Amino acid sequence: MEENKESEELSEVEDEHHDKPGEKPRSKTKNTFLKKKEVKKSFTCSQCGKSFRRKYNLEIHKRIHTGEKPFTCTQCGKRFSAKPNLDIHMRIHTGERPFTCDQCGTSFIQRPALKEHMKIHTGEKPFKCDQCGKRFTRSRNLKEHLNIHTGEKPFTCTQCGKSFTRKSILKNHMRIHIGLKPFRCEQCGKSFSTKPNFDVHLKVHTGEKPFMCDHCEKRFSNKQCLQVHLRVHTGEKPFTCDHCGKSFSQKPSLMIHLRVHTGEKPHVCHQCGKARYLKQHQIIHTGEKPYKCSHCDMRFNQSSNLKTHERIHSREKPYNVVSMCKLAFINGQILLVNKF
Repeated sequence: MEENKESEELSEVEDEHHDKPGEKPRSKTKNTFLKKKEVKKSFTCSQCGKSFRRKYNLEIHKRIHTGEKPFTCTQCGKRFSAKPNLDIHMRIHTGERPFTCDQCGTSFIQRPALKEHMKIHTGEKPFKCDQCGKRFTRSRNLKEHLNIHTGEKPFTCTQCGKSFTRKSILKNHMRIHIGLKPFRCEQCGKSFSTKPNFDVHLKVHTGEKPFMCDHCEKRFSNKQCLQVHLRVHTGEKPFTCDHCGKSFSQKPSLMIHLRVHTGEKPHVCHQCGKARYLKQHQIIHTGEKPYKCSHCDMRFNQSSNLKTHERIHSREKPYNVVSMCKLAFINGQILLVNKF
C-alpha cells in the first residue's frame, strides 16, 4: 500500500514536470531530482525479490536470510535482528505497556496487539474455519487452529522432541527446559512459566471462583477445573488405558495408572526408598506441618487431616451409619468401626 502510494506521488511529480507543447524544456536539475526519487525505491532483496524504499531497510531484511541477530537483551539473552524489536521486547522486563484500550483499560506492549484486542469489543471475527465453523480475529489463529483437524503438529521442541499444534504452546513449553518463570506473585513469591497459570493462581489469594457447576453449584477458579468436575456428573471418562481398558476422567490419572504396567517409579524418597506421593511423604521426615487450623493453634502435615479436625469446631458430622440411625461422625473411619 505504501509503495503504491509512493508510485502515485512519483507519477504526479512526473506529470507536473512533463514538457508540454509551447513550454520550455524542464531543467537538468529537475530531471536529476526525478532520477534520484526513482532510485530511492529500488532496493531489492536478491534472495526473495522483496523491494524497499531505503537501503537501511533492505540491510535489516537480509538478516532474515542470514540469521544474523546483533541486538541482545541484557536481561534474558534473547537476540534480535533489529533494534526496534529489542526495544519492544524490553517492555516485557520493564513492565511498560504504552498502548491502552479506551474501552476496558487493558494495556499492551505493542500497538498491533491493541488493534487486535479491539476486535473483542467490536465482535469482529473475519476468519472462519470451514471444518467446524469457529471464527477467529486473526488469520494466524485460524491457520494454527486447522492443525487440530489435520492432526498436524509442526512446532517441535528441540530439547525433548515433543510437538505442538501452536507456536505459542511450544514457546510456553520451552520455559520448562530453561527454567524461565517470568510471572511472579507479589503476595507469596511463587513464580509461573505461563500467564494463564499465574492468573489462576492469583484467585487463590482473592478467593474468586467465577465458574459454577449447574448440577451441584460447586464453584471453581478456572473454566478447565469446572470442565473436569462436570465429568463427575456426566460419568465421562475419555482417557482409556491401552493395556487393560480402564478409563479415567483426567489425563494425569491415566498417566499415573500407566506406571502400574510399566513398573516406573519416578518419585523415590532418598531417605527410605518409598515411591508414592513423594512431596506429601517427605513431610514425615522433615516434621513439617504446613496446614494450620484457623480456629486454634493445631497444625497438621496433611490437608485432609486439617479438614477432619476443623469439623470439631464447625460441629459438622457428614457420616451417617444408616438412614434408620441418628448417629453421625466427623470421620469416615469412626463410621466404619461403628457399622460393625
